[in-house]
Amino acid sequence: MRELRGMPVVKALAEQFRGEVDELAQKGIVPKLAVVRVGEREDDLSYEKGLLKRFAAVEAKAEVTVLPEDCTQEKLEETIGALNADDSVHGILLFRPLPKHLSEEKIKERIAEEKDVDCMGIRNMAHVFAGEKSGYPPCTPQAVIELLDFYGVDLTGKKVTVVGRSLVVGRPLAMLLLGKNATVTICHKRTRNLEEECRRADIIIACAGAARMIRREFVREGQIVVDVGINMVDGKLCGDVDYKAVSEVAEAVTPVPGGIGTVTTSVLLKHTIQSAKRNS
Repeated sequence: MRELRGMPVVKALAEQFRGEVDELAQKGIVPKLAVVRVGEREDDLSYEKGLLKRFAAVEAKAEVTVLPEDCTQEKLEETIGALNADDSVHGILLFRPLPKHLSEEKIKERIAEEKDVDCMGIRNMAHVFAGEKSGYPPCTPQAVIELLDFYGVDLTGKKVTVVGRSLVVGRPLAMLLLGKNATVTICHKRTRNLEEECRRADIIIACAGAARMIRREFVREGQIVVDVGINMVDGKLCGDVDYKAVSEVAEAVTPVPGGIGTVTTSVLLKHTIQSAKRNS
């Protein structure tokens, strides 16, 4: 069994990004991401720490604006508006979920389309579903593509079963896979004969948000299994795949932690650099 880890992907992308950032620097441009965080959620702080490290490693900028957990909708929208108007900012990331008194539906369309590097707004999502390259796909689905590309997985003609249908991962990921000429089946927790659908695939991508739902009986020899899930069970992090059982059968598996999640901040950096190039 081959373990498809995320860190080698991150290192390879960083080498590529350093050259791109250097080219922009010669024009007096520094790619800059504005991070907006409401409150002090532990998972937000953890992601933020990794993000800042990833950007600093290639001499790009990531600046964090922290708002109190009880901030008003008006204050949040005012903050986003100011970042939209700031020409030095090339990307905006708003941590989600927001506190319950704030409207994500209202705020997600306030982020300027050209700075929506995490595909929060409907306009960028429309680009993804139309197969256009002008927008920015959500970072997690794009991280799956980056990892498969790095490990030389040719998706052309492959049967890929995506287990998960959310607008954050499952559905946009299916569109990206179609763009790579894969034959895609979207399944979910209520799919009949899910085991059979998974066993028919060349590649299984689990993103349903259900701990260890992809078990040994879902998998056959020769398959690649990509685990996008992030779940806490008995105080420990695990994915949507029963890693120990599945790794005894599959040809290759991504671990959790250490797999797809590791690559997502690199995709955010990639999108910020692309925005800097497009809007310079």
